[in-house]
Amino acid sequence: MNSIAIRKATEEDLPQILDIYNHVIVNTTAVYSYKPHTLEMRKAWFEERKENNFPVFVATIDGKIVGFSSYGKFRVWPAYKYTVENSVYVHESYRGRGIAKQLLQVLIDDAKEKDYHAMIAGIDSSNEVSMKLHGQFGFVEVANFKQVGFKFGKWLDLKFMELVFETPANPTEEG
Repeated sequence: MNSIAIRKATEEDLPQILDIYNHVIVNTTAVYSYKPHTLEMRKAWFEERKENNFPVFVATIDGKIVGFSSYGKFRVWPAYKYTVENSVYVHESYRGRGIAKQLLQVLIDDAKEKDYHAMIAGIDSSNEVSMKLHGQFGFVEVANFKQVGFKFGKWLDLKFMELVFETPANPTEEG
């Protein structure tokens, strides 16, 4: 197998990121959306990430993007400023190769570097692979919301898993 490279995403990566994301929307319950996103929507998402100093990483094999990860605000109120929510997606043809593991590791490292205190993963309760992945990094289930989503003609349960860091050293209520 060719080696996997992880790097920060660029705007030129957005069409490939969009393809991966739209496949997830249309075919899975990993994203609680019904319709594929447009390139303009992905560009706005990417700009929002950059403006807020949130990372977007891509995994590549021979120059092809095979996965991406990011984190963003968990909730909008100021007291949540030390908590982020992650997202990790891998192209359907490349799953099971450890790519998600590498993409999640760089997110965790980045969040610690930036002095966040907690990372949340919102995971559909049927997504055992994602729950297992997050569990390998020390995430623990902290909530199970029953029937909060509806997709593919059925009610969906959403689990929250959380990883707490030792950072920041000196949290404040400013900002």
